[in-house]
Amino acid sequence: MKPVSTFVVSPTLPPALAPLKELAYNYWWCWNNDATDLFRRIDPVLWESVRHNPVALLARLSHDKLQAVAERADFVNQLGEVHAEFRAYMDERGWYATLEQRPAAYIAYFCAEFGIHESFSSYSGGLGVLAGDHLKSASDLGLPLIGIGLLYQEGYFRQYLTQNGWQNEQYLEVDFHSLPLTPVLRADGSAVTISVDMPAGTCHARIWRLNVGRIPLYLLDTNIKENTDPILRDVTDRLYGGDVTMRLMQEKLLGVGGVRALQAIGIEPAALHINEGHAAFSMLERTRLMMERFGMTFSEAWRITQGSSVFTTHTPVPAGNEVFEHETLRQFFEAEAASLGLSWNDFIALGAQQDASTEAGFSMTVLGLRGSSYRNGVSQLHGEVARDMWKSVWSGFGKDEVPIHGLTNGVHTSTWVAPEIADLYDRYLGLAWRSAPHDPASWEQIDSIPNMELWRAHVRRRERLVIGAREHILSKHSASLTAEQASHIHDCLDPDVLTIGFARRFATYKRADLLMYDMDRLSRLVNHATRPIQVILAGKAHPKDGAGKELIQSVHQKIKEYGLDHRIVVLEDYEMDVARLMVRGCDIWLNTPRRPYEASGTSGMKAALNGVMHCSILDGWWAEAYDGTNGFAIGRGEEFEPAEQDSADALTLYDIIEHAIVPRFYDVGSGRVPERWTAMMKECIRTLAPQFSALRMVQDYTTQAYRPAMARYRDLTEHNGQAVREADRFFRTIDAVWSKVNVRSVTIHGAEGAHVGKEIHVAAIIDLGELSPDQVIVQAVHGRVDSHHTISPATAVSMRYVGSSDGAAHYEGEYRCEESGVQGCTVRVLPTHSTIPNDPDVFSVVYANGHS
Repeated sequence: MKPVSTFVVSPTLPPALAPLKELAYNYWWCWNNDATDLFRRIDPVLWESVRHNPVALLARLSHDKLQAVAERADFVNQLGEVHAEFRAYMDERGWYATLEQRPAAYIAYFCAEFGIHESFSSYSGGLGVLAGDHLKSASDLGLPLIGIGLLYQEGYFRQYLTQNGWQNEQYLEVDFHSLPLTPVLRADGSAVTISVDMPAGTCHARIWRLNVGRIPLYLLDTNIKENTDPILRDVTDRLYGGDVTMRLMQEKLLGVGGVRALQAIGIEPAALHINEGHAAFSMLERTRLMMERFGMTFSEAWRITQGSSVFTTHTPVPAGNEVFEHETLRQFFEAEAASLGLSWNDFIALGAQQDASTEAGFSMTVLGLRGSSYRNGVSQLHGEVARDMWKSVWSGFGKDEVPIHGLTNGVHTSTWVAPEIADLYDRYLGLAWRSAPHDPASWEQIDSIPNMELWRAHVRRRERLVIGAREHILSKHSASLTAEQASHIHDCLDPDVLTIGFARRFATYKRADLLMYDMDRLSRLVNHATRPIQVILAGKAHPKDGAGKELIQSVHQKIKEYGLDHRIVVLEDYEMDVARLMVRGCDIWLNTPRRPYEASGTSGMKAALNGVMHCSILDGWWAEAYDGTNGFAIGRGEEFEPAEQDSADALTLYDIIEHAIVPRFYDVGSGRVPERWTAMMKECIRTLAPQFSALRMVQDYTTQAYRPAMARYRDLTEHNGQAVREADRFFRTIDAVWSKVNVRSVTIHGAEGAHVGKEIHVAAIIDLGELSPDQVIVQAVHGRVDSHHTISPATAVSMRYVGSSDGAAHYEGEYRCEESGVQGCTVRVLPTHSTIPNDPDVFSVVYANGHS
């Protein structure tokens, strides 16, 4: 039955409750405990039923119920206080406004998923939740940042497990009108739309806005009448859904369509931040706009895009970096390549590490790396791994010179800290931890919290976790449970037992089954008469990851086989509400990835905020966070063959649990408080809460990446792009004459009898061909010499031009020996231009032993 017309009916709020709508339509409420409590108080049962969605809550309430709430003076008073706090937050200037150099322009943040809250199903896991925390923190800091993403009609799948532990997926349609979304409209009331050409035809999308504090998030939706072809209408159907063709359509819409959406809204960003390769096509569309605006060639406009773009890679697993076959890609971008003035070979070279003709396909990560000037991994270790993975893009330079930084992730403090723990912080630390959680000084008074109070607050959170886990299991299977099964669930887990949490995506490299390597030993730990442990696991496997699904099933079946389901449970359908429950209530947060495949791992940071201690392989963030006093390390960062690694790590893990964790946890005195445990909780909070705050992370992005990118955009676009036109001419000249550049000779003085602290003098004679000394830099490159007779790591020292003779330029320089051992030195020449912030990005270099 089809309607003849459709329209949206909004709830009518009594005047006393009018501020509720403004609060409901801004996700600020989700990280303010008073605001969350306000909505819960209206109808606690309905609040749970609508998955903590205030817009849906208000829509479901009867007029009589709303009127009754409006007559409750205590509620109206609390509403007034919360609304005043919200308005004060929205009006305050923020950290960014205090900066002396703050360009009055926007940063556009592109991501395929955003994990703001469980009521908005637009995330699959860590990448999306990180993006949500990024927006929240940008809001807290007052950054001029705008989010760009897709609005999925069915979001990400809901997980349910069969009796034998096999994952099934269920997709539920999302009612956009029951979410805090508003369509972007023109002055005449019509919807603002954009279009992108696809092989199936022109794909149209409307734009919705969702407010995350002071940050607008714009989302594209293709389920509109203008798309008469179901294929085009379903582009934004599911997050990471469909085949390769659907993924390409989604990523073209996100990248190309996202830039067009900003243009349609009237926003010209000075900087782009591409959060993972899914949105890297935005760089091509931005370049096209620069070509049109300034009448430039692709090469000239591409330099503007490069100079003003930031790219973050999250994937140290090679297979996780998206690569599209060239012929598949051709269907989507052959016409675009021509409109950019590129041959097809030139176009696919943008996604090639070295030679597109010999590579399997077009890499979205490489496109992101080539189209940006600031690139980063998401931890210090991941930065090292990424430099090694992608060093061939900068083949003439050493691995340590590859311009990919390590900028470690952080988490949004107010979102993840438990209310009971937050109350303790307020009383004993003051309020600085709320406004400046990234400042170590905010946490200096952590020892002033009495151990008894910290422990009682934590015990309450563990009790809530146990009750919440039972309710969660019952809610997922209530229709099919027998009375005996329901009774068993009510008895599972114990609020007084040491609780270990493991929650993350079920990918094989994360080794969710490592704890079950020796089931007999695990059984003894779980069933110990006086000092037992219990384990709560959660996580989804990607719908197409058969090995991940088998891993879930294996874990599920081992628990049943050994009769441990009273103390080890798997919570299905892992979402942000379950995550909050777990990171606030466990005693230990377990992480067992196969090093070095964990890029960061933010769930442990969330747990640490609550004094939940991390026990992990030294991978991702934990490799730089662990100091020997603030948690537990499994191993020392060793890397073996997989089978040997699993055996060594499992045995180490059992020993840590049995001989370090369990005795400390159960060592309680007459006051029933484990003093050594609570002391360690405090050290965990003191050292980790500030360092891994998302406010620190976003401040780092602002100072290291955003402001420099915005300044370059200003410099490169002023005077009708004069600087990039000159730069392009310069590098065209370099390409034409670079083959004539040669290092004729190198002389090194001081190598004999060298010792630590001795100065080494280097002289070189360079044939510059048609170039002048001010067009190049000459460097002495020195460092340890490895077994492959390679200088690694290398340090480059600029040499001075001292004159010319016999048609060659003479250079000199010095450096001091900093360490003993076999050392080496060479000389290299590379072009230099003020528009290039990183030496390796010139991509042309000549060494003393020939061209590279």
